[in-house]
Amino acid sequence: MQRMNRKHRKTLEAIFARPTSGTVKFSDIEALVIALGGTVKEGEGSRVALRIGAAVKHAHRPHPGKEAKKYQVEEVRAWFKAQGIEP
Repeated sequence: MQRMNRKHRKTLEAIFARPTSGTVKFSDIEALVIALGGTVKEGEGSRVALRIGAAVKHAHRPHPGKEAKKYQVEEVRAWFKAQGIEP
């Protein structure tokens, strides 16, 4: 498990910020999942599977932009909460 650094903590705070941020980079979410001991598995096209323990969250990488859509940030927030992960 990688240790959470300052950037990972800032990403976690941005995910839980209200109103929901539209400026969180999807790659930062992926890096945070890895820092939390999870994995990111490539799927078909832009599809990825984020996994922490037994919990899996399927998502599509945004394109052409780099920022996660607000609904994606909200889904990741709910997924983290369900696993007891909060800032």
